[in-house]
Amino acid sequence: MFPWNLFPFKKDTLNMMKQLKPEEIEKYVKDMMSQMMPGNMQGMPGNMQGMDPGNFSSFFNPQANHHQQKNSALNSSVFETHHYVFVRIPIKNEQWLKDLRIFHTSNQLIVEHVPEYEDKHTIVLPALVRKKGASANFKDDTLEIRIPKNTDMQYTEIDVNEI
Repeated sequence: MFPWNLFPFKKDTLNMMKQLKPEEIEKYVKDMMSQMMPGNMQGMPGNMQGMDPGNFSSFFNPQANHHQQKNSALNSSVFETHHYVFVRIPIKNEQWLKDLRIFHTSNQLIVEHVPEYEDKHTIVLPALVRKKGASANFKDDTLEIRIPKNTDMQYTEIDVNEI
């Protein structure tokens, strides 16, 4: 049985925790974050103060946000099944199919020349995919790309050395 009387919180502490307001907690966290940030980051645009929590990742990786905006121009949707990764791209003009170039790596799909000839879109895939076996079909103004998943079951053991 756990000795609860040794728990570091006393009844006074628990009562104080119940009386805290979410605004006070948020202010405390923001104050602590501003104290922890180096001085050279305090004046940067996208500073942590007043920042929306949804944009937190763009603070540390601004390029990730940039790719998301470019992909939204395609309005692509990506999903996976047990054996395949599917990417669906709505095609508004059939001329796009003639100019379209599609490539993929093990974790990205690259779509070029859509909607403008100089455009290039990179879509991150939710799983690793195989090099061969991909197919693309156009039906009902939608281009559907199907890529077989790569089930990498190779494990490598890492030795832990004591220093």
